[in-house]
Amino acid sequence: MTTIDISIIAPVYNEEESVSELVQQVKDAMEATKMSWELILVNDGSSDDSAKALKEAKRNCDELFVLTFRRNYGQSAAMQAGIDHAKGGLIAFLDADLQNDPADIPNLLAAMKRDEADVVSGWRVNRKDNGIRVMPSKIANALISKLTGVALHDYGCSLKIYKTSVLKEVRIYGEMHRFIPALVSQFGAKVTELPVNHRSRKYGESKYGLDRTFRVVLDLLVVKFFLKYMHRPMHFFGFIGFFSLIPGFLIGLYLTCSKLFMGADIGGRPLLTLSVLLIMIGVQMIAMGVLAELLVRIYHEPEGRKQYTLKKN
Repeated sequence: MTTIDISIIAPVYNEEESVSELVQQVKDAMEATKMSWELILVNDGSSDDSAKALKEAKRNCDELFVLTFRRNYGQSAAMQAGIDHAKGGLIAFLDADLQNDPADIPNLLAAMKRDEADVVSGWRVNRKDNGIRVMPSKIANALISKLTGVALHDYGCSLKIYKTSVLKEVRIYGEMHRFIPALVSQFGAKVTELPVNHRSRKYGESKYGLDRTFRVVLDLLVVKFFLKYMHRPMHFFGFIGFFSLIPGFLIGLYLTCSKLFMGADIGGRPLLTLSVLLIMIGVQMIAMGVLAELLVRIYHEPEGRKQYTLKKN
């Protein structure tokens, strides 16, 4: 049951120097809004003294709620834990490393109200990251925007605000947190963005490397499938199946006619192997489509999940 206006969530991983400043900056930002709020910091199995810093910060902030993982599960899991425990009608995310500016939260809230949006995403126009990371990020953002149909300049910016009603419709696994705007768009959520301040990292080192670019591409394929074929997987697997089955059948028919009417020896021809292979792949893809359709029904029906959401008037 919603009891406060907004829940602010930040995963914490080895950020002992940043915790106290983050809490104070959030308090300063939220005092100007006159909204009721809570700050949920999720300790993602930190190996430094982040737990101690969080405990100390808790004594100085009644609005702070701390969740502690037994080990490091990753940013998506930390964000999902925050969502599961949030009590606000709105949910905001930001990084705990102080590169996101909590003072931007009131601006995002104003933009959400002005644009009647369900999601407002931060856009780091003047990024302070290492230049090596900027170009791969731009390419990734363009690719994600193109394939998902949700055009944003900066999917990687953690500073975002969601209406809890749309965010509760999705579950995030693996490293899917960067795709949340695209995932909620399948439920008709209106997504907009706003330029935000981005600051140089004050403490420690970045937890991300260039290898993240490859993970983004792989995750994007999964998201694309979910967005387009989540409720009709047979259309995906069936298309591939028929694309393989029909040429395999035609090649097999040609070889059969050659054998029956022309007496050709087809036993050692590569076309025979290709025909059998294509037919087998086609049958398997169609069978996978049937199984996927069954899994979709198993996913929705036992817990009463609907394939649609209603917008509140």
